[in-house]
Amino acid sequence: MKVKRALISVFNKSGVEAFAKGLTEMGVTVISTGGTAKLLKDSGIPVTLVEEVTGFPEMLDGRVKTMHPRLMAGVLARRDVPGHMETIAEHDIEPIDMVVCSLYPFEEVAGRRGVEDQVVIENIDIGGPSMIRAAAKNHAGVAVVTSHEDYDAVLDELRETGELKYETLRELATRAFHRTAHYDFVIANWFSEAEGDFPDYLMRDYRKVMELKYGENPHQRAAYYSEVGL
Repeated sequence: MKVKRALISVFNKSGVEAFAKGLTEMGVTVISTGGTAKLLKDSGIPVTLVEEVTGFPEMLDGRVKTMHPRLMAGVLARRDVPGHMETIAEHDIEPIDMVVCSLYPFEEVAGRRGVEDQVVIENIDIGGPSMIRAAAKNHAGVAVVTSHEDYDAVLDELRETGELKYETLRELATRAFHRTAHYDFVIANWFSEAEGDFPDYLMRDYRKVMELKYGENPHQRAAYYSEVGL
């Protein structure tokens, strides 16, 4: 899958300048929002602002930035369905081939001692998970990058082959869904704890600590996980 247009909107800006620069050097058009766009512009990287694509400014103190049909349709249109491509063409919408997004730090903010509820609530990302899930759903035609740790590998593959293979797209989508699932899990738990009620669904969250040499038997793979928060 070739990448011609990328939407970049990240809270964690670690490495994003080098990543965006690498994309533009390969002819990729970068679309960006708010603070990410400013950082890239200040670094001399050509950027198309989201409002130039949507025709609407960011609004409601940044609550609404990327939730617009001109972006969502560009991400969700299936490249292998002629009707989808004809529809977005009729509305002068160009496909978006890559979504690069990291989410508001809800878990970090919610864990601060004495933090007010409204501060925590303002760190519930809405547009980010929506764009991530849209790209992951359409991963056969859209790359979704949700961690700066993947930047180098994605750039290397694009430089070497000029495109991203399906296995890479699938792997990135899997990570994306794990990330949004964890994000929603943390939010749901915060609300449940605040209410002091028994939730309808009891969920536990584990993070991989390390991979092990082998499992119960030598031919099996294994990994060690630790419960988050313990």
